[in-house]
Amino acid sequence: MSLPYVLVLHGLNGSGPAHWQNWLAGELAHHGAQVDMPVFADPDRPTLDVWLAELRTHLMAAPSTGERVVVAHSLACLLWLHHADTCDDPALRVDRVLLVAPPRPQHDEPLIATFVQPPQDPAALRRAAASTRLVAGEGDPHLTLAEAKLLAESLRIDLDVIVGGGHLNPDTDYGPWPAVLKWVRSDRTPLTPR
Repeated sequence: MSLPYVLVLHGLNGSGPAHWQNWLAGELAHHGAQVDMPVFADPDRPTLDVWLAELRTHLMAAPSTGERVVVAHSLACLLWLHHADTCDDPALRVDRVLLVAPPRPQHDEPLIATFVQPPQDPAALRRAAASTRLVAGEGDPHLTLAEAKLLAESLRIDLDVIVGGGHLNPDTDYGPWPAVLKWVRSDRTPLTPR
């Protein structure tokens, strides 16, 4: 079975070396997958228009054949929702997307002000990707489980809840995460704790 092309998208402040996204990129590359893990401009003070342009540059550079997968964490989830809303070019479409630990759509963090209130259009989401899945951690200070359920319902996508997962980052011991690797390689769902 051939491995997909995987675009790994970080959130605010990037994904440090202990983050599961870095572990995932390393594991996929080790197994021969083509992985792209860009560092967006000014990750500590992001601007939606800049990140959207950079995202689309990476999507346009991605292989046009084979499966294309996006794995987004935190702020990158809101970035993807904005992208989906204006994605009308088939070259920008992917096969599968995993949205992990998004901040609440109306978050009051000033640093992400341009990203909040993203469109929540299920039809647009399906134009941007054939399949999208949401993963939320119980105890995430940036998104309650009730908010995660509402978001999944409004987008008409499946939701996996990770008990005790928090923001699903190194602060809650999410470095190596074999379940997300299995999802990338074989679309195995639901996602489970590390």
